[in-house]
Amino acid sequence: MRTAAAQPVSPPAAGGVAGVLPRTLLTALAPASWGTSYIVVTEMLPPGHPVFAAVLRALPAGLIALAFTRVLPSGVWWLKAAVLGILNIGILNALIFVAAERLPGGVAGTLAAAQPLVVAVLAVLVLREPPSGWRLAWGAAGMAGVGLVVLGPAAVFDVVGVLAGLGAASSMALGITLTKRWGRPPEASPTAFAGWQLIAGGLFLLPITALTEGAPPAVDGTAALGYLWLGLVGGLMAYVLWFRGIAALPVTSVAVLVLLSPLVAATLGAVILGQTLGAVQLAGFALALAAIVAGQLPAPARTRR
Repeated sequence: MRTAAAQPVSPPAAGGVAGVLPRTLLTALAPASWGTSYIVVTEMLPPGHPVFAAVLRALPAGLIALAFTRVLPSGVWWLKAAVLGILNIGILNALIFVAAERLPGGVAGTLAAAQPLVVAVLAVLVLREPPSGWRLAWGAAGMAGVGLVVLGPAAVFDVVGVLAGLGAASSMALGITLTKRWGRPPEASPTAFAGWQLIAGGLFLLPITALTEGAPPAVDGTAALGYLWLGLVGGLMAYVLWFRGIAALPVTSVAVLVLLSPLVAATLGAVILGQTLGAVQLAGFALALAAIVAGQLPAPARTRR
């Protein structure tokens, strides 16, 4: 099995709108697939084992990627891959499930939508990009739009849950930013790079699963299909596209695509579970979509100055 060299790969040139649009659409498939997780977990999987579901989404997918690529990290990339996997997958999923247990889904989803704002700040601190009021404004607008879609009048705020939700958004934001800063080794394909992180995140979650959930649940045919969807689509495919997009696109443009996840979840809830979307929810939906589109555009010249 080969090991990857330690030099990071340089992101490719943008190549104009004709090149950026396909990359953006492919990258957007990742958060869109994550938006299906809620309905898969609630309608197909055994209740009471969300962290076990996260392990099955990450660890088997990572091992499949490693089996296909047969590329291991080398040198400092053992540490970097572990850090990225723990941030992007391990801590993220652990805190998301804490937030989901202590908060209504709408509150947890709105807190997760703060991630583009955190990335906009980290892009200045870590990547040395100039501050952008455009990115911050549309990040706030996207979070407000998601809040209008998913927050109900009976929303309850629990301190631990709120901290977990903000921690999940911050963990993913830092993981995205460091992924952009470090790049990836030139001998590691996007599939290998995603596999390293999926394995690291899955291993991080294993003891948490044992401590919090005990023995694995019984798995029937429906649950098996749900776990396969989470692992192959929401895990392997999604993270390969996600990390490829981070390498090719501006980090703030990728970050705002995460807003698609709660929008897809709300859409599936309306179509499959019969949940209704009123005028306020539809207005929030439009605002969040506008923020996603605006996040892919360069800031106006006056804003940049």
